[in-house]
Amino acid sequence: MDQTQLLKGVLDLAVLAVVRGEDGYGYDIVRRLRDGGLADVGDASVYGTLRRLYAAGALTSYVVPSESGPHRKYYGITPIGRDQLKRQRDDWHTFSTTLDGLLDGPAHSTTSQGASA
Repeated sequence: MDQTQLLKGVLDLAVLAVVRGEDGYGYDIVRRLRDGGLADVGDASVYGTLRRLYAAGALTSYVVPSESGPHRKYYGITPIGRDQLKRQRDDWHTFSTTLDGLLDGPAHSTTSQGASA
């Protein structure tokens, strides 16, 4: 299954989850998402999500000088972001439980009424 469309719907949640415990800079957040199992997440998608979450007040940012290259812009979660994370996590659990019920529910026979598609 192509995860691109699924990822678009949950990228905010995933980004908030990975910065919940520790602030991170852009590529670090991309790496954590990939290490967490979202191997196909695109850099541009994550950077766009970081900008959007920052603009919405869900993330804060600050710059840390680097001796080995350009300064890095770190992102951390704000109280607004923690509230958003909780709401979206609850929504995700409700949605996934519902979908699991549909997927694991009683199988329909192909000979039952209304089976012509």
